Amino acid sequence: MRLPGAPALPRCPLGREPSPANAADLEAMRRRVWREQGVVSLSVEDITDPWLRQAVVNEATRRWGPRNRGQGHGR
Repeated sequence: MRLPGAPALPRCPLGREPSPANAADLEAMRRRVWREQGVVSLSVEDITDPWLRQAVVNEATRRWGPRNRGQGHGR
C-alpha cells in the first residue's frame, strides 16, 4: 500500500516483480526460440558430457569473456 504523496514505484526492470513463468513455461520458450530462430539457451550445469560442457564454456569465454562466479555482482 502506498501512502499519499509517496514516490512512484520504480519503472526500470530492476524494480519489477519476477516473471510469473515457471520452469515448464521457460522450457517451452527455449524450445520455441530454438525452432523458430535457431537460438540455443543452455545452462552449463545441465550439460552432462564433460567434453561438450568444456567446449561450450570455451566458446562462450572466447566470445564474451570469463564468467563472474558470483563475485562482485557483475564486476
